[in-house]
Amino acid sequence: MRADPTLSLNPLHDLGEVLEYHFMVNALIAGSVVAVMAGLLGWFMVLRRETFAGHTLAMMALPGATAAALIAIPATWGYFAFCSTAALAIGRSAGGGRRGWAEQSASIGAVQAFALALGFLFVSLYHGVLGDLENLLFGTFLGISDGQVLTLAAVAAGSLLALLVLGRRLLLVSVDPDLASARGVPARALSVAFLVLLGLAVAATSQITGVLLVFALLVAPPATAQALVVRPGPSLALTVAIGLVTVWVGLGISYFSVYPAGFFITMISFALYVLARASAWTRDASRRRAAFAPGESELDEQPVGGVIA
Repeated sequence: MRADPTLSLNPLHDLGEVLEYHFMVNALIAGSVVAVMAGLLGWFMVLRRETFAGHTLAMMALPGATAAALIAIPATWGYFAFCSTAALAIGRSAGGGRRGWAEQSASIGAVQAFALALGFLFVSLYHGVLGDLENLLFGTFLGISDGQVLTLAAVAAGSLLALLVLGRRLLLVSVDPDLASARGVPARALSVAFLVLLGLAVAATSQITGVLLVFALLVAPPATAQALVVRPGPSLALTVAIGLVTVWVGLGISYFSVYPAGFFITMISFALYVLARASAWTRDASRRRAAFAPGESELDEQPVGGVIA
């Protein structure tokens, strides 16, 4: 690898330079896998208003890694244990309606506070260097091995297969819980299953991409797509497309920069979301003006005191 790679005026040359190195190929493959898996799971998470729950599951890195360090096991196992336990705890508080959402938010906040308190306790009890915790938070995107790529691909395949099985009923429960209940769909069991699936996926990928980057890819691309497209199928496809482009562009810029890939990927995701919300606001404002215009003209023609104004 060159000591100081710089962009040229030839995009094909720059692309060839990026793909020349095996670690960049692995980073692109792993990033693509994470973009697809996080995008699809995140789409349902945003639709179900469970972003706070996703954030709490991502925060299980602290207690999971520190607990694992205390008992001398790999940090990943601690993260899996805390993620799955937190998902089950949050899932039991799932509900519908205004009161249900309020109760669930309070339960999620309590779970997060308790987990973070445990994490700080474990940090105070552990007197070594928590290098694994730093990797879980910020990731090692440019140091991914072939084995990690295969493991990540296997986790993604299992997660997407489970989502394919649950997706139709989960969508029905998310958009019309009353109809789902009338059809006998087990809403509580589906909610718990989805949260556990989300937690395990985050736990598996965070050790490679970092907790912060996983959460950014879980939220920003789905929220951007849902702000632009209403129909589920096109919105899911747009979510995946946004995630892939964000990861590819972010990794490419990072290769020619001194700054980490996670920064560029997160900033690109945020910028696209802001543009999408601005576009949606402008579109809604135009529709409101168009809807009021006929009413105003009709009002001008109403008789006032028996005389047409």
